[in-house]
Amino acid sequence: MSFKVGETVGPYRIIEQLGQGGMATVYKAYHASLDRYVAVKALHQAFNEDSTFTTRFQREARVVAKLEHPNIVPVYDYSEHEKRPYLVMKFIEGDTLKARFQRGVLSSQEIEQVVSSVGSALGYAHQQGVLHRDIKPSNVLLSTEGIMYLADFGLARMAQAGESTLSSDSIMGTPQYISPEQAMGKKDLDSGTDIYSFGVMLYEMVVGQVPFSADTPFSIIHDHIYTPLPLPMDINPKVPEPVQKVLLKALAKDRADRYETVEDLVRAFKAAWTEAGVPMQGTAITMRPASLKRDTKIQDKATAERIEASQPVVKKRSSSWVWISISLMIIVCLGLSLFAYRNGLVRRFFAQPTTVVINTTVPNLPPASVMPNVPPEIAAAQEAVNQNPGDPNAHLALSLALWDDGQTMPAIQALTQAANLAGPANREFFLNAAQEYKKREAWVPTAGIYLRLAPMYRDEGVPKDIEEGLNESVYKASENKDMPLFVFFDRVDAISLPLGYIARGRYALYNGDINEAKLQLTNVEKIKPDMYEVPLLKAEIEMKNGSLRIAKDILTALSSDLGAATWIRNFASELLKTIP
Repeated sequence: MSFKVGETVGPYRIIEQLGQGGMATVYKAYHASLDRYVAVKALHQAFNEDSTFTTRFQREARVVAKLEHPNIVPVYDYSEHEKRPYLVMKFIEGDTLKARFQRGVLSSQEIEQVVSSVGSALGYAHQQGVLHRDIKPSNVLLSTEGIMYLADFGLARMAQAGESTLSSDSIMGTPQYISPEQAMGKKDLDSGTDIYSFGVMLYEMVVGQVPFSADTPFSIIHDHIYTPLPLPMDINPKVPEPVQKVLLKALAKDRADRYETVEDLVRAFKAAWTEAGVPMQGTAITMRPASLKRDTKIQDKATAERIEASQPVVKKRSSSWVWISISLMIIVCLGLSLFAYRNGLVRRFFAQPTTVVINTTVPNLPPASVMPNVPPEIAAAQEAVNQNPGDPNAHLALSLALWDDGQTMPAIQALTQAANLAGPANREFFLNAAQEYKKREAWVPTAGIYLRLAPMYRDEGVPKDIEEGLNESVYKASENKDMPLFVFFDRVDAISLPLGYIARGRYALYNGDINEAKLQLTNVEKIKPDMYEVPLLKAEIEMKNGSLRIAKDILTALSSDLGAATWIRNFASELLKTIP
């Protein structure tokens, strides 16, 4: 395999793997002729599927390599190794701004450095006609010398050459920081896109959280497009009013309403900061503790931290942005259809219920007799919703009727509304919903339901049947390429870190890279080797690898192991039938 630790790629000796994401894998390498370490970023193998990508990659790499700025990570070289394109960049010893956020409150001086350094780098690049397209804290590096660098400049732009082969998360950036026009899949991007993403970073620094955060990328993307920006002062009263005003303009939905240039945004922010009298007063604005941003993990925290510290970062994946763009267009169309909710909203089914504003108003439908193209089951279910708009069970029945008719997106929409109406502690509702969707082998929504259900038992312990239902649905859903649109891997981690690794591994096996699948299997073996899903995933990896005898032996043992859950024994038996 290419890019193995210890091997040589061109003039670069691979020393260690630093990180891995949906678009590329980063390695530390040694360049002997210049006696220095470099960072080698090898792009995903899926780019090879586009025969014209290499030419476009080289063209974009030349553009990015010409960027010379003290706060931009310089690109030294680019080439191919075993038909896999890679970039060579300066190796920065230090940490990311994201990691710094997680350690606690940023001082006023640190905030000022971010604004000045990132703003200067971004403004310079825009003057050269280069957009970043993926501004976020993990792309800001803090060197041990105290210098701040903006990394991965133009990488998202390069990736657009392989847009048809890679996941949306890789190409378009991270949902929490994405601009509305990026979220809608628009191609005519300009500096306003980077200004919006930079504005999200500023919002996070001074407010203590990103403006939009939910449990699915789809929900976050929807919010960036349609949901009004949460007022900074409502979330954190310590945010000065002049600073709030700047954030509102930077994060305007319409590009024309934002600052014209990054320099304008930086000047306005610094002026507001000074006007508010907060410079050099690190206690004036406090970050919200990280513990409030996510659920506490059931797994042992120390073990999780050791594993996370020792393993590469794996980004969440999602399906193509073309799919998302089409889906968003469908949602808008649904606003005009018989089954859409007023204002065309897509409810956040997997989000925390306390953050969702529920609209229980539903349009009245004409009698079924004048709707000849509508299946009677759907018409009856919609009529029940019209009669009882606040009844979660009525919305669930509509969701199931739509699902049975093959209308996936409207079904998810109705399920979302049902879950929101049910509330955060309605075990009976979620148990029923899980059973109904499980009967239909609709594993993605089933997994989402169990992820809402399992935390309800945190105090007394999750019952065995709930745990098995969660494990089965997450395992089976992870084969679906669209799973990350509706279920965050982080949400699985919050319930069971080993299951999170299993889900990532199986997702990679069927939608990405077998080597990544093996890596995730190694991760889970380190913390829970006796988990029955471990040999099950191993068997699937061996099958994919062509080692059918090994796979058959594993599956035979699993299918007859009475200690394993029934679904695992049955699943192993079904896989055995596929082996000659």
